Amino acid sequence: MTRLRKMMLEELQRRNYSAITTRNYLRVVTEFAKYFGKSPDKLGPNELRTYQAYLLTECKLTPGTVVNRVAALRFFFVKTLKRHQFREFLPYPRDRRRLPTVLSQEEVSQLINAAGNLFRRTLLMTLYGTGMRRAELARLKVSDVDSQRMIIRVVEGKGGKDRDLPLSPMLLETLRAYWRWLKPRTYLFPSRMHRDREQPITDKIVWRTCNEAARRAGIRKTVTPHLVRHSWAMHLLEAGTDLRTIQLLLGHEVLEVTARYLHLSEHHLHQVPNPIEELKLSNVDQSRRSYHRPRRP
Repeated sequence: MTRLRKMMLEELQRRNYSAITTRNYLRVVTEFAKYFGKSPDKLGPNELRTYQAYLLTECKLTPGTVVNRVAALRFFFVKTLKRHQFREFLPYPRDRRRLPTVLSQEEVSQLINAAGNLFRRTLLMTLYGTGMRRAELARLKVSDVDSQRMIIRVVEGKGGKDRDLPLSPMLLETLRAYWRWLKPRTYLFPSRMHRDREQPITDKIVWRTCNEAARRAGIRKTVTPHLVRHSWAMHLLEAGTDLRTIQLLLGHEVLEVTARYLHLSEHHLHQVPNPIEELKLSNVDQSRRSYHRPRRP
């Protein structure tokens, strides 16, 4: 381990960053250094400007993805190297607020039915039945499923926070059939690359499972684990669950993020009284009779 990597790792550990964030931050700085072929502490504002433009224009990364990389580079230069003036050289790119796409419940059924085997079916059912993030699902342990209290616990989710999620009877039945078939010991979804089954799958497996099932089901939308998460939240809202509860279940920091689902809910849209209904207008037939086409000059 190089001196710089050790310094950055220690700074991350001092602030109790999660293992995933630590790994991602170190990877981003490594990729930044490889791009220029120099040690990262030898690079400055010009390289940062060039690299950020490269990520957006040539790599075609979304602004949200670039924000995560900028956060990692900011941590390296500001927190690790104590170069506080570098903060202004690493602006966060602006991102247009877009409403998330969601699946209908019929499409979710098609997705799960096209899973292909019990492993993938259980994975997709757990993903939709809990609204977990894909990294949270990949690290889920057998001990996190509490059939007595009918909850599933997310341990060290985003931000290092734990939260409890409801366990539906249908999902529990599938999980029991899955456990009798595979008998996982530690992780609920162990990696098949390891004989001892003590290693979890990667979050890429979760993403690939969604993508392949959507292709087999003939769903034209780009189906990702996060899209399934959005769909679960929107369907909760449609069923009458209040926003505060949905916020806690999703693990959102602020209610504003959760409130986006109000724009997607057909139920809430149809409940909005439209003032046009209060206008006193003549009927369509009468308007048609009184309408005269303008004469051509």
